[in-house]
Amino acid sequence: MSVDLEYAIKKDIRNNPIVREVDLAQKREFFRTLALVTAIVGMAIFAATQPFKMVSSGYEIERLRQQLAEEESLHRKLTLEAEIWRAPERLDQRARKELRMIAPTSSDMVVLEVLPAPTSPRAAVMADAGREPR
Repeated sequence: MSVDLEYAIKKDIRNNPIVREVDLAQKREFFRTLALVTAIVGMAIFAATQPFKMVSSGYEIERLRQQLAEEESLHRKLTLEAEIWRAPERLDQRARKELRMIAPTSSDMVVLEVLPAPTSPRAAVMADAGREPR
């Protein structure tokens, strides 16, 4: 028995002359399995991202609604402030205090006559054309 064991340990079998060939069927099966796993993982990722996108879009919509409400509030405030500044009493008060203006009397007022607009545009053009160039 020790001779058989010794023979099995010491014997060196050379397999170099054996030609190794690629197993095409195994290679096709591997790539088919790889493609299937890739497709399944892709579908799983796609299915997982859809609810996430819905939730993040909901948060974004809510944030934009809050921002819109803030902007509308600011708009109302600024519109009110502009109306206060444009009030005739306020303008009169500011003109008298800051610019030291006085209210005009009836003798200080000059009434300008408003000429009626020409009825036809051709008459206005002809009147312009009659003037000599400068």
